[in-house]
Amino acid sequence: MFVSFATHRWVRPVLYPLLAAAVLATTGVASAGSTERYEILIVNGIVYDGTGAAPRHTDVGIKGGRIVTVDAPPDATARRRIDAAGRAVAPGFIDAHTHAPERVLQVAGRFIAPYLLAQGVTTMLIGADGGFSPAQLRGIMGVLATKGSALNFGCYVGHNGIRREVMGGAARGSSAAELDKMRELVREGMQFGCVGLSAGLMYEPGMFSGPDEIIALAKEVKSFGGTYDAHSRNPVIQFMSAETESIDIGAAAGIPAKLGHLKAVGLVNKGRSGEIIAAIDAARRLGREVVADMYPYDGAATGPLREILMLERGEPTAARPSLTQTQDRLRTIARDPAAIAALKAATENGIDGGFSMAKAVGYGSMRIVDAPGRAELVGSNIELLARERRIDPFALIIDLVLGGPDLTITVGAMDEADVQNLLRQPWMMVASDGFHVAAGADNPGAHPRSTGTFTRVLGHYVRDVRLFPLEEAIRRMTSLPAEHLGLRDRGRIAPGYAADVAIFDPKTVADRSTYANPNALSVGVSDVIVGGELVWENGAPTGATPGGFIPRQAYGPRLQ
Repeated sequence: MFVSFATHRWVRPVLYPLLAAAVLATTGVASAGSTERYEILIVNGIVYDGTGAAPRHTDVGIKGGRIVTVDAPPDATARRRIDAAGRAVAPGFIDAHTHAPERVLQVAGRFIAPYLLAQGVTTMLIGADGGFSPAQLRGIMGVLATKGSALNFGCYVGHNGIRREVMGGAARGSSAAELDKMRELVREGMQFGCVGLSAGLMYEPGMFSGPDEIIALAKEVKSFGGTYDAHSRNPVIQFMSAETESIDIGAAAGIPAKLGHLKAVGLVNKGRSGEIIAAIDAARRLGREVVADMYPYDGAATGPLREILMLERGEPTAARPSLTQTQDRLRTIARDPAAIAALKAATENGIDGGFSMAKAVGYGSMRIVDAPGRAELVGSNIELLARERRIDPFALIIDLVLGGPDLTITVGAMDEADVQNLLRQPWMMVASDGFHVAAGADNPGAHPRSTGTFTRVLGHYVRDVRLFPLEEAIRRMTSLPAEHLGLRDRGRIAPGYAADVAIFDPKTVADRSTYANPNALSVGVSDVIVGGELVWENGAPTGATPGGFIPRQAYGPRLQ
């Protein structure tokens, strides 16, 4: 069975807002006008409560890991006083789709994640895109518990992880017995406290399952109040049918659905964001809870161009040969027409019909984002560049790899107009889809979304582009994901809620990372509090690790 962490010292008490009065009583909040000693008192700040309401100047008192007042009396005292004059005081941001903790086994010492704290993130959700079975989640959570984490974490139970545990890599539908075993594992994950079922139908082995299998598993989360979190089956070539499949799965299972990292990718989908917006709005008008998340960039995952070539089975080449090693292999293969033909087939169709990036997204979705010494290539779309040179896109890739340097591409090129159109929708959460960024390391395949998603929205899209007000941006990062995921005591600055707080300067908050320099930390977030403890102070980590597992709180009313 999946060992529960319910009695672990890290699991914070589950608290619904309707119990706020009882919490305030137990934490010793005095009546209005009396002197009260808080553990932390945030004064002179501009408080954004996370609901989208207009901000107000007020003082926030914290005690016992909880917000106990948003109207601290003028004569209040505290163990620690933070003067937030001129700065925004907001609920800590919730990254509802991140892969950062997945590499925790490679992290030496505590899991501090400055790249997340510098963005104001206090809670991360593990296991999106179908990631992990209960046993795998147990391993990740156990390591985080042992090492200590600066951030809170919740989880999805993952279809791909479960299917692989039950069926290996079988490229077929599941039998009745296999489906029953997978149902059991979904229930196990939900009993543990996962927020819902995630699927990654673009990847092996999930790509071999039909909708009926996913619906059957999604139905298991209904009694727990869970959601269906979807990486669609074919987000480029079959953009609309793939995304609406995710909506339909949620509807058939009778549960909410969240479309992960929603985007209109590639030349074939340029300008089509309005179509999926209309589909989601139509479902919502029927009373279905359909939401989405996205990162604010015009390119999806990044990596070396050479890894598009399926020299080995993987997502993409698992062994990550160096540029020189790849060039040597290509020169050998190029002497044999049959070998070149086989490589082209594997690259464009997958090995034995399995996953390949070119098959999944097409060459029209690939754009060069970094080209050391060849700046003229930056911004070039592989399909368009091949047309310009009057050669096949596969042949172009071979030429570019053999000619050097080591080019970086995004495999999810988007049009900025589509990015903004999606981002402005009221049901759109902000989430990074990022990975762990090790300080001082090369971090191959790094993307600026890991270090800049939340601050890019606050700085570029709110302050510079003025796409929507700051209070609305904060709602998308706080109460919207908290409500959808069942994190009932997170996402607001209000008495009784967990004391997860981000303090930042609206005039200076900004992302600094780029495709060429994806590891640069954001600026403008001065302080971050997790569970009533400072984990980021004056723009630097404190080393504190108060974070812990937050289970979905399945019962009680949804926040209004």
